[in-house]
Amino acid sequence: MNDEQLLRYSRHIFLDEIGIEGQEAILAAHAVVIGAGGLGSPAAMYLASAGVGRITLVDDDTVDLTNLQRQIAHTTERVGQTKVSSCAASLQAINPHVHIGTVQERVDELRLQALVADASVVLDCTDNYRTRQAINAACVAQAKPLVSGAAIRFDGQISVFDRRHEGAACYACLFAPDEQFEEASCSTMGVFAPLVGIIGTMQAAEALKLIAGIGRSLDGRLMMLELKDMEWSTMRISRNPGCPVCGQLHT
Repeated sequence: MNDEQLLRYSRHIFLDEIGIEGQEAILAAHAVVIGAGGLGSPAAMYLASAGVGRITLVDDDTVDLTNLQRQIAHTTERVGQTKVSSCAASLQAINPHVHIGTVQERVDELRLQALVADASVVLDCTDNYRTRQAINAACVAQAKPLVSGAAIRFDGQISVFDRRHEGAACYACLFAPDEQFEEASCSTMGVFAPLVGIIGTMQAAEALKLIAGIGRSLDGRLMMLELKDMEWSTMRISRNPGCPVCGQLHT
């Protein structure tokens, strides 16, 4: 690290759990953030401020006026721009030394496999169940840690699925790929603005912990927040031997 980096990241370096070695790991990391909306905005902004060396933003949408209530990476002036370009501009303003890649498309399974293969950690900040399953399948196939978050109305949840560890569950162990239910979206159900900030920031924290090897991740646990009463609950997650995604694997 040069003198500017030592100064910029000094509050991380002061932490014994991170230090210079941990910060160097962060600088060398590549985070793939899929979804540049309510969850992806705070997640990506904290990853950039922390110095993650490469951040790839994936989203096919454009900025709409209704997004600005909660998607803090975007501004009024950028309405109509692609979300990935708008978010990239915000990240570069925070930290010009971070390399930002953008993918403005609804990625299919093949594209996801290529994106995930080059990642240190993947953050699922989407709101589409089928996309979540495709992201999980790619992370399982490539043995990459996945930080998954979700938020709707006043309810949020977050977990980590780290198939690098023997016996770890994947997203499909908890939510079956063939499960049928009505999709809930912010456009029809609404969402309390700070909720996505809380969950997205936690996703960034879990990703940085995984990169720097700090503490215990949420692997094997699903944390759920009911924000109206500010009540957290935690559910243990076990690997499903019959899981159609990871059940055939030995680890």
